[in-house]
Amino acid sequence: MKDRKLLMIPGPIEFTPEVMRAMGMPTTSHVAPNFIEAFGQALERLRRVFLCPSGQSFVVAGSGTLAMDMAACNLIEPGDRALVVNTGYFGDRFGAILERYGATVAVVNAPAIGDAPALEDVEAALKSDDYKLMTITHVDTSTAVGANVKGLAALGRRYGTLVVVDGVCAVAGEEMRQEEWGIDLALTASQKAIGVPPGLALVVAGPRAMEAFHSRETPVGNYYADWTLWMPIMTAYEERRPSYFGTPAVNLIWALNVSLGQILDEGMDARFARHRKLSQAFKAAVEALGMKQVPVSPDKAAVTLTAPYFPEGVDRTMLGTVKENGVIVAGGLHPAIKAQYFRVGHMGVVSGSDVLATIGAIETGLAKAGYGFEAGAGLAAAQAVLTT
Repeated sequence: MKDRKLLMIPGPIEFTPEVMRAMGMPTTSHVAPNFIEAFGQALERLRRVFLCPSGQSFVVAGSGTLAMDMAACNLIEPGDRALVVNTGYFGDRFGAILERYGATVAVVNAPAIGDAPALEDVEAALKSDDYKLMTITHVDTSTAVGANVKGLAALGRRYGTLVVVDGVCAVAGEEMRQEEWGIDLALTASQKAIGVPPGLALVVAGPRAMEAFHSRETPVGNYYADWTLWMPIMTAYEERRPSYFGTPAVNLIWALNVSLGQILDEGMDARFARHRKLSQAFKAAVEALGMKQVPVSPDKAAVTLTAPYFPEGVDRTMLGTVKENGVIVAGGLHPAIKAQYFRVGHMGVVSGSDVLATIGAIETGLAKAGYGFEAGAGLAAAQAVLTT
């Protein structure tokens, strides 16, 4: 019997065999010529995945929270005003990080859990004060809400505010065109749609963000995350020269370069379209099974993630049955509704077959929990989308 479970959580995700082989290579020196070449390629490829040809790439050992920390500490000085567009748990986190570096933070909250602030409300906030920076969580993993990043970024540019996008659960899955949309800094982590095991914080800073950094009047308040120390390292690797500040995560960077190459071989437009179809298929299955979702409407729902509420009479013990049937999904995260819903990630290398396997395991879990539904309804709904 196959012991390995299909991992369908919001991250870490499934990885390709080529990425895992890179992880298992003998570890080289961080200044070995072949590693310098791989790191330099990865930095160049990152711009192409973020669709930001004029950006500055940063690849640093750490989590997505470190990437948020890097954005805040390098762009914020004490007394700066920042605006957080909040759609859940990770909007709260970004606000707390900004405050840690001395920002005065204002928040535009969603009117309800599963909703997103209206563009008019964000514009009203931007009109009301002079904000140096605005943060947007592209996909809040706690609510599966996808923000209108294009519209919000346009507002930020209109009011002269730096636009920072937390793309941890979005980049390389959700459509994002950093340079075209006027996003000044975008960030993610390796274990999501980028398709590499956890351990890398990934940031691409555009020209306006770098200008703001170079115009600082105070030192950066975080030693490890300070771009002053990392810029020479990134520049050296792109120029294929050895350099040192902190030892890079060698095998993770080997794997990152492999994964970025695979993403670019697929093509960004094709990748966005594939993720949309997988998402539509999964959400069609959820609807066919009579389950509601945390996002209040389809236009607020993320592409990379689905968050169904448990049906009446079913609780999180159902997830154990799903696991017994070969698939791991995630429980709830948002504190206010944690026990009421679960989360399924469908990003990166995930295929239509993986989606169908997950839906089948969920149907089995629902049936065992005593929930009444037409057997196979979810599978049929998903297949109808996948075969169009």
